[in-house]
Amino acid sequence: MSWSDKGRQLKHKLARVNWYFCTGVVFLSCVLGTVVWGCVQLHELLNDADALPIEAVAIKGERIYTTDDEIKNALQSLMQSSFFSADVVDVQKALEALPWVYHASVRREWPAKFKITLQEQQAVAHWNEVSWLNINGEVFDALAYSEHDALPKLFGPEGTEIEVLTSYQQLDDLLTINEFKLASLRLSPRHAWHAVLANGIEIELGREDKMSRIQRFINVYPTLKQSEKPVATVDLRYDTGFAVGWDDSKKRVDNK
Repeated sequence: MSWSDKGRQLKHKLARVNWYFCTGVVFLSCVLGTVVWGCVQLHELLNDADALPIEAVAIKGERIYTTDDEIKNALQSLMQSSFFSADVVDVQKALEALPWVYHASVRREWPAKFKITLQEQQAVAHWNEVSWLNINGEVFDALAYSEHDALPKLFGPEGTEIEVLTSYQQLDDLLTINEFKLASLRLSPRHAWHAVLANGIEIELGREDKMSRIQRFINVYPTLKQSEKPVATVDLRYDTGFAVGWDDSKKRVDNK
């Protein structure tokens, strides 16, 4: 075979390879284009609130202070989304931003329903006049209701919430079994404790040994209440004694 014949055969083979290659590229491009087009269409469908709307939202959990209107406003972004495009985390954050909501659980339920469970805050004390403490010693802000008027008033520097709440519970337990009620407890910036009983008696407890000092007050009170004048203040910031201030404006009415 001459060199010219071999050259013609090589050119023919190369032309056939190029044709196969081009056909393959075109076919692959068509496949990829179809896949991309399908993904775009699927994405648009999943994000189309008209095509895949959220048909129902079920709210569970005991609610006392969180209104339906507050929840409705918090769910506006959810109801404008499709079932698949709705951001569960954003909805949860919007609900937990409501004043009396402590925790919100949000989950999808096929085919077009969202199930929401709310847990409200449990206020156990006023905090620094303007806020509340929940059962975990966490601060939150919300409007007050009449049933909260009887809650104790606690005060302290930022970051001492749990310490003050725990101390209140310990002191109040001791006082309650002795027929007293702790109405207010304050921790000063210098870490000194000041208590006010429900009967108005103010007690200075100082920085240390507050439990033993409140026990000293309980032990001595039967003697103090024999006076014609009611006790106004008791300063227990002494190692072995105490100082008493009397209310000169009135005579004793209630021993407790």
